[in-house]
Amino acid sequence: MRIGFGYDVHQLVESRRLILGGMDIPYKRGLLGHSDADVLIHAIMDSILGALALGDIGKHFPDTDMEYKDINSMELLGRVYNIMIENGYEVGNIDSTIAAQAPKLAPYINDMRKNISEVLHTSINNISVKATTTEKLGFEGREEGISATSVCLLKKVIDN
Repeated sequence: MRIGFGYDVHQLVESRRLILGGMDIPYKRGLLGHSDADVLIHAIMDSILGALALGDIGKHFPDTDMEYKDINSMELLGRVYNIMIENGYEVGNIDSTIAAQAPKLAPYINDMRKNISEVLHTSINNISVKATTTEKLGFEGREEGISATSVCLLKKVIDN
């Protein structure tokens, strides 16, 4: 078994959609980034790549490459899934947290979990997504950005 940790943060800006966990969340601002800036999915990808000791998403999907401009992060998660499988691992479980003062994310959490579990070919019971505020402290509390953390456990695939 291998454990990985991921963290990501993006700034909230006008004229962008807010994409979290592969969901288009209705909100007055979205996250700035080269891709769709889905901080949750980015943190999850980094936790998987970290568990495999294969670097981070910047190494695999650099923001200097126009191939990844505005790309759907769920597509990138699918590519990370393929890397994980090629290295002989599968998801044991993932535990992640989104830190955002607003909007309220509770109504979207189960759909996020479903999206992630489908791309990673694992049970939704192996995917935990939580949301929290920072009690108006820090950049998340001032609604300047949103961050996400993720820890994953990968299991070696055993061939019978």
